[in-house]
Amino acid sequence: MTRYVLVHGAWHSGNELGSVAASIRASGHEAFTPTIKGNRPGEVKTVGLGLAIRSIVDYLTENRLSDIVLVGHSYGGMIITGVADSVPERIRRLVYWNAFVPNDGESVSDMLPPPYVSLFEASAAERGDGSVVLPFAIWREAFLNDADLDTAERAYRLLNPHPFRTLTDKISLKTNPSEMALPKSYLNCTEDISLPHHCPWHPRLSRKLGLFRLIQVPGSHELCFSNPGRLAQAIMDAGRD
Repeated sequence: MTRYVLVHGAWHSGNELGSVAASIRASGHEAFTPTIKGNRPGEVKTVGLGLAIRSIVDYLTENRLSDIVLVGHSYGGMIITGVADSVPERIRRLVYWNAFVPNDGESVSDMLPPPYVSLFEASAAERGDGSVVLPFAIWREAFLNDADLDTAERAYRLLNPHPFRTLTDKISLKTNPSEMALPKSYLNCTEDISLPHHCPWHPRLSRKLGLFRLIQVPGSHELCFSNPGRLAQAIMDAGRD
């Protein structure tokens, strides 16, 4: 039996990974789906990256979780990198699922194409509460392009505004991912165009891991909505010894 801790991406909470976790549990493993500080619906959106990382470190400590496979999706790659830098002794393997891989001093914005940076700056300025939102057109065409319209609309209604500072704060690491002694995997959904293919997740970001296992699976950035069972199997393939 393996313990999986699934860390969600921007605009999500742990609830959206419930179906994936259920499939992992049905295969005889444990699965946990915490919500990062700042990502609960209605929560104050002025949280920075440091507090977001600390909230998952605290979750592991409070729940006495160790020997875990720590999975991070998208923005969640920032979180699991910071957690691994803080408490590597609790982690068995890191799995980056179409996730950002930061080196010391990098932010999500540093790894985004300029149009996304401009979009999020404009959204933050318009909203004025420290949060950013993702337009439905981008969600439909680039994030959940492997699902029908009804699925895309239902999933979009589950999203909540994301703390902008967590995308612009630069991470502080003692050790860059390529130098971490922990085993690492990169899970790449091959139809993921949330980052355009001229500026891809893999290999542009995955190569920053140094030695890693590559698992590829058909699907979009939000495979958790379009085919959670297939995603769960890919996560278990990425997390196996």
